[in-house]
Amino acid sequence: MRNLEEKLGYSFKNLSLLETALTHSSYANEKHAPGVESYERLEFLGDSILGLVTADFLYQHEPRLPEGRMTRLRAELVCEASLYQVALSLGLGDCMRLGRGEEHSGGRERPSILADMVEAIIAAMYLDGGLDAARRFILGQVLNEVQIGEAHQTVDYKTELQELVQQKPGRVISYEMTGESGPDHDKRFYFRVSVDGRAVGEGEGRTKKEAEQMAASRALEALRS
Repeated sequence: MRNLEEKLGYSFKNLSLLETALTHSSYANEKHAPGVESYERLEFLGDSILGLVTADFLYQHEPRLPEGRMTRLRAELVCEASLYQVALSLGLGDCMRLGRGEEHSGGRERPSILADMVEAIIAAMYLDGGLDAARRFILGQVLNEVQIGEAHQTVDYKTELQELVQQKPGRVISYEMTGESGPDHDKRFYFRVSVDGRAVGEGEGRTKKEAEQMAASRALEALRS
């Protein structure tokens, strides 16, 4: 537990909260011991705290993002895959308490369980040290620059542009490759996106898909300005 606290960057006053956050329902059901409960209630609370802190962070630090893109970015940052990576970095698989059946079926490596435990730990921190303690952990582990950068890259700007333009029926979007440069191992592609025949954004990228996404991103900025 103490080693895990060092990785978390937080020392619990009530260590039983952390123990509960690491307890799977299979373990609690096997033990039938007074006071032994699973992380499920903590996970419910932690999910809300994570959503709140993430929404606040995006609102404060991404002032140019409209509501739709903030919603998508928040979903990407707090998705199971993202939280699973946090769990791996903390080594939660070695710390969790599992029942024999779950142990034998690979529960220590199951992404859904590990992601849920991250949310449970967030709630445990909140109950033990308040919102600031939970926020520090979230900002350091979930909302760090690497995670945010990767999430930005997965936002589908082409879909957003399509949704924006189709608010007026009959409008047509088209993408056109305007050029390419560089050797085969380091190609750059250039695309233009037009709405009803009028160019609204240009972009470049290492792949055609990346260039189209960049063009769509710039078109969104132009149309919303």
